[in-house]
Amino acid sequence: MWSKGCERFTVPTEKLSCLAFVNSDFARRDRYAASNAAARPPGKGEKRVVFIGDSITDNWSKPPAGGFFPGRPYFNRGIGGQTSGQMLLRFRQDVIALQPQVVVILAGTNDISGNNGVAPVETIEENLASMAQLAAANHIRVVLASVLPVCDCIEQDGKPVNRTTDRPPQTINALNTWIAGYARANKHTHLDYFSAT
Repeated sequence: MWSKGCERFTVPTEKLSCLAFVNSDFARRDRYAASNAAARPPGKGEKRVVFIGDSITDNWSKPPAGGFFPGRPYFNRGIGGQTSGQMLLRFRQDVIALQPQVVVILAGTNDISGNNGVAPVETIEENLASMAQLAAANHIRVVLASVLPVCDCIEQDGKPVNRTTDRPPQTINALNTWIAGYARANKHTHLDYFSAT
């Protein structure tokens, strides 16, 4: 759940309950707390990878997507609807504490759509840079993923969903240009989901 998601409630008490829930654990640090606590330190030679992101990452664990890399020492730390700021708030517990060799960061689309209010591209860039710097300081290799493209080609309840208004392509392009340049300048890996999709 995220702040903008509470708009779907029309009954005032339900909307207030939703906002209270969001406020009580804004970053959703509770989501993976138990599985993080149960995780063993990486074994000798283990190539552990943590994926942190929003619903795009979160949904990979669902059975229709084939599960999350079965048999691999990969941890899914995606949470639907999250912004880069929320991911940054939980980065230490959901990434660094797991001691991975690599972190794959996919963030920005929900910032652009304003899930938690207006987020200038510069704020998203700062959050991504902070996560990358935290990882690098802890000897974790960084993979920065580009934000995926959007289209007005999806229907919900028989009505078209206008994604390009919520997530303007020019804003996505600007952020992706920065991500590619930042990755190159800092010797991180750039994962270009945008071009591939």
